[in-house]
Amino acid sequence: MDDERVVHTGGCHCKSVKWKVLAPSSVVAWDCNCSICYMRINTHFIVPADNFELLGDSGKFLTTYTFGTHIAKHTFCKICGITSFYYPRSNPDGVAVTFRCVDPGTLTHIEIRNFDGKNWESSYNQTGISSCSKVQK
Repeated sequence: MDDERVVHTGGCHCKSVKWKVLAPSSVVAWDCNCSICYMRINTHFIVPADNFELLGDSGKFLTTYTFGTHIAKHTFCKICGITSFYYPRSNPDGVAVTFRCVDPGTLTHIEIRNFDGKNWESSYNQTGISSCSKVQK
């Protein structure tokens, strides 16, 4: 993976929610089969929370859904319903960005890895996903 970071922009379908994120141009995206990610087909890459910025008045268009442990904060646009990012249980210090919601031109490579959300604890311990939100030095 390329470690050089670039600024990616993106947001929801109707563009009421917009953000920018500092991340490599080549990312590892997680395809999770937990009950919500599976239904949304939410394949996402994870960055440290400090590398993510919600732009303008985007916050007023967001709503949040939680379930189960209520640790993950599943955000989505109140207008179009798209989850362009959320705060994952696996990385409470990070943000999960839906790679399909990144504006074209800055992502050069996406490696898809599976996360077995149906067996969350086992997959969490085996994948190293928790390291994705750590600041790279």
